[in-house]
Amino acid sequence: MTTSRRDFVQLSVLAGGAVGLGLARAAAADNQKTAPAAKSLKILVLGGTGLIGPPMVRYAIDRGHTITLFNRGKTNSHLFPELEKLRGDRNDDLGSIEAEVAKGRTWDVVIDNTASIPRWVEESAGLLKSSANLYLYTSSISAYGSIAEPGTDEDTPVATIAPEEVPKVKTTKDITGENYGPLKALCENAAREAFPDHAIVVRPGLIVGPGDYSDRFTYWPVRIHRGGEVMAPGNPTDPVQFIDCRDLGEWYIRLVESGAIGTYNGTGPASRMSIAGMLYGIRATTATEIEFTWVDAGFLEEHEVQAWAHMTVWVPPESEDGGLAQVKIDRAKDAGLTFRPLDETVRDTLEYWRSLPVERRTKPRAGCPAELETKTLAAWHAKGN
Repeated sequence: MTTSRRDFVQLSVLAGGAVGLGLARAAAADNQKTAPAAKSLKILVLGGTGLIGPPMVRYAIDRGHTITLFNRGKTNSHLFPELEKLRGDRNDDLGSIEAEVAKGRTWDVVIDNTASIPRWVEESAGLLKSSANLYLYTSSISAYGSIAEPGTDEDTPVATIAPEEVPKVKTTKDITGENYGPLKALCENAAREAFPDHAIVVRPGLIVGPGDYSDRFTYWPVRIHRGGEVMAPGNPTDPVQFIDCRDLGEWYIRLVESGAIGTYNGTGPASRMSIAGMLYGIRATTATEIEFTWVDAGFLEEHEVQAWAHMTVWVPPESEDGGLAQVKIDRAKDAGLTFRPLDETVRDTLEYWRSLPVERRTKPRAGCPAELETKTLAAWHAKGN
């Protein structure tokens, strides 16, 4: 079977946040002599403790900004004890923000990392529209109506949903592969309506690196470092795209410092990377003996090895999501998005993975199970390949 757009989005929805283990090295690396910003900003972060949040907040602190966090206090609650923390829930409790607004409290910037339900953005952006100068909303490339063709840019039409379906989505449990993208597009609209001349929308692709709890990119460093015969998907020239959470989070801060507005595709790398380039780049980080066996997309489909879910990061270019790894990022690069080397992402991702409890590592959330890989490779070789 193939991985459909619905399955791809559902995996993204279910990926969840990040835990706070194994981030010490990443924090130390990102904390080396960051130059202060020209002007200190007051930034309210909705979220801030999962995946892109920690490196973004650390970078903002190092740049000299004053940070307030609003979240439930459930994810990585030990982080940033020195910061002001407003407790609440996007779904039903903005009371702590309301109280600050009632006092006349203002911020220069709001960074919204957590909303996937339009009502959440309508309420938060609506509440803060007279108390902040700029609103950055984290969307997704899943917001596009179609990513079948390469070259999706920020002007490509977004997905839509029947108006009567929107009120049915009351909590994140109601989000599915079918409605996730259209809901993200409506969230974007809510941010723009509240901040018509002062909104930033970033549409990230696959976010990877230390703190990624989805295991999507992580599968490859872990599998390659284990060594032996590694099943590699499709054509070695098939493109891939992803972005290190630290590159994305730090860029957010530079974006709001510049006062930029508009919509940006937030993924990488800087120039085209093939699946072979990624896998051999990962291989270069280990001395373990490895042999890649390339298995074509049709054979993988016949043997129920799913793109994205089993063969993570990769989708066949000729599939209904073939443009997923060929999204245009010129606008983001022009706005200052930069990218760290692949080997740094690989090494820090592995360190994070190895810091997780053993029982967690025995149940990866994505990637090809060993028995399925072995079975498929045996069938491939049996055909004389």
